[in-house]
This record gives sequence, C-alpha cells and structure tokens, in this order.
Amino acid sequence: MFSGLLYCADCGEKLYYSVTNNYKREQAYFFCSAYRKNSDVCSAHYIREKVVESLVLESMQRVLWYVQTYEKLFAQRQLDEFGEKQKKELAEKRRELDKAKVRVREIDGVIQKLYEDNATGKISDERFATMSMSLENEQSDLKDRIPDLESELENAKLKTEGLQRFIDKAKQITRLEALTPELVHEFIEKIVVSAPEYKDGKRYQEVEIHYNGVGIVREPTAEEMEEYFQEHIKNKPFLKAKTA
Repeated sequence: MFSGLLYCADCGEKLYYSVTNNYKREQAYFFCSAYRKNSDVCSAHYIREKVVESLVLESMQRVLWYVQTYEKLFAQRQLDEFGEKQKKELAEKRRELDKAKVRVREIDGVIQKLYEDNATGKISDERFATMSMSLENEQSDLKDRIPDLESELENAKLKTEGLQRFIDKAKQITRLEALTPELVHEFIEKIVVSAPEYKDGKRYQEVEIHYNGVGIVREPTAEEMEEYFQEHIKNKPFLKAKTA
C-alpha cells in the first residue's frame, strides 16, 4: 500500500519494507535503506506498517472532512502558505522575465546597427568585435536564464492548479473508513519519517504526510475542528418534519 512513499527525514533515502520470519503483516515494518547499506550513515528509523496506516487514515479523514466542510477556508490557508515573501519573489521573477525577453530583442537590433556601422567605417573592426562579443555573451546568458524563470513561474501555476485538483478529488470521497493502495497513491505524494525519540520511557516519532498537489496540510487542531463543527451545525439549515 505504501510502496515507494516512505522517506527518511535525515538522509532522504527511501524506507525499505520488511516482514518477520512468520510473514505476519501485523509485524511488518519500514526502515531506512541507507542504514541497511551502512549503519554509520543513518539510523534505522524503524516504524511499523500498521502505525503508518493508522496515521495516514486518521490524517486523511480529518483533511477530507476539512476540505469538504470548509473548502474556501482550506484553499485560502494553502495559498497563504506561499506567504508574502514568495508572492513578492514571483512578481520579481515575472518582471525579470519580461525584461530579459525585451533585452534579447534589443540586443539583436544593437548588433545589427553595429554591423552596419562597421560596414560603413563608423567603427573599427576591433571595436566591432569587442562590442559584438560582449553583447552576444549577454544575450546568451539571458537566453539561458529565460527557461529557468519560465519553469519557476509554471511550477507556481501548477501548484495552484494542483490545489484545485486536490479539492475536486477530496469532494468525491463521501466516507473514508479504510485505506486502499489506489486511494493512498492518488492522494499521498510522500511520507517523511523522522528518527524516534524517547522521553519518560515513551517512544515518540514525527511523521510528515505530503499530499499530492498541496504538500503538507496544516490540519485543524482538535479545538479548531470542534469550533468549525459547532459553527457548521449552527449555520446548517434543518428541514422541519411535516405532520400528517
């Protein structure tokens, strides 16, 4: 079910799937592939499959309820993850892209003018060679930069489109009681597992679930969910039963 989805938070390698000698799925677990190759590189990051399944199911249930009940709030919060800094950076990239395209065209005109001036003797061959080489180098750098800028802007656009696709898919799931491999791979991009920590004799382990198209979803806390639910009930219209 989780094939190829689990990654180590420390080294970035995938987690291998393993079962015990009796092949009981209840005992199946994941561990860091880098640790298996070289124990000095990383730690085992051991986590049971049933723990992962329980965490993913609970997360998906909360996220799907959140999306279906408060679609606009969910969308706005995910878009806000960009933050003002990212929005300013995207605006600067758009301006840089526009200027680069204009400058590429300008350089063509300048080089053509230099060629004409050189042909009529207004500038020397040496001067023409120096200036034209400098302009061509500038133009070459700009042409290399333009695809990178276009790719960065396209990725930002795809994130917005991915958000809408995620919302549309989430709205199609009416009731989630159990996970299936198809459902997991449709919604989950990756699961990042941190090394366990021990406090007061108890084992704690952080697990990040990245959803396709939206990344990490900041799920509402239990208090927020209760608040949202009470507001939902208060605003939901009830039909009065008709009496015979």
